[in-house]
Amino acid sequence: MASRPPPRFVVRRHDDTSLRRRRLWLGAGWLASLLLTALVVGTLAWRTTPAATDRRELKQLTAQNEDLKQQVANLQRSQQVGEIATKSLRGSLAEREEEISGLRTDLGFYARLVGGDAQRQGLKVQEVRLQPVAGSHGWDLTLSLTQNARRGDEIAGKLTLAVEGLRANKVVQLDWPALGDAAQKDGLPFRFKYFQQLHATFVLPADFQPTRLRIHAQADGAEAADRTVAWQDALGDATTTTNQGT
Repeated sequence: MASRPPPRFVVRRHDDTSLRRRRLWLGAGWLASLLLTALVVGTLAWRTTPAATDRRELKQLTAQNEDLKQQVANLQRSQQVGEIATKSLRGSLAEREEEISGLRTDLGFYARLVGGDAQRQGLKVQEVRLQPVAGSHGWDLTLSLTQNARRGDEIAGKLTLAVEGLRANKVVQLDWPALGDAAQKDGLPFRFKYFQQLHATFVLPADFQPTRLRIHAQADGAEAADRTVAWQDALGDATTTTNQGT
């Protein structure tokens, strides 16, 4: 018996479920692409809006501001360190200058006392120093008198003081009788062979502005020693001289 040839056409039943599933996936994919496109477009549009631009600029300015604040803080700390170092250096320099001034004063005093290159020099006002008396118009005066040690003779005499200044816009000089103690109206007595330090206290009128001190030391039987010292100079630690005033 002869075999039958295979049929040319096969009839299958249509699968509606598979078709619907495929259509759903296609629709979901298309919707997802629309959403993604909308999200990208929205993001780009948000980034290019004036508000977004302002926010970015504000963020950049804030960062720059913080950086500048830090730089200013660093500079301020550096300045403070520099000021402290400068203050310390100035203090050290002032101490050294004061020390040098004291050494020069001592050198001048002892050079004067032993004679140095000069010979047989007479009476001299070596040191003049003023200090205010707290809570008053009084002043403490310290004077040092010397003579060359090579002379070897004792010297004695009186020292008087006058203060020159301004009063009622006029130049006025207050002489020793108006300044000194009544018991020493003729002057401060001195007697020494090599040197002597004298002390005195006097009171100035409240409306008097002192400018200079005039000192007159008169030795018995010898030449007088005169010296004029600016008031501000006498307020220093010590005012000395190496030249004889006349």
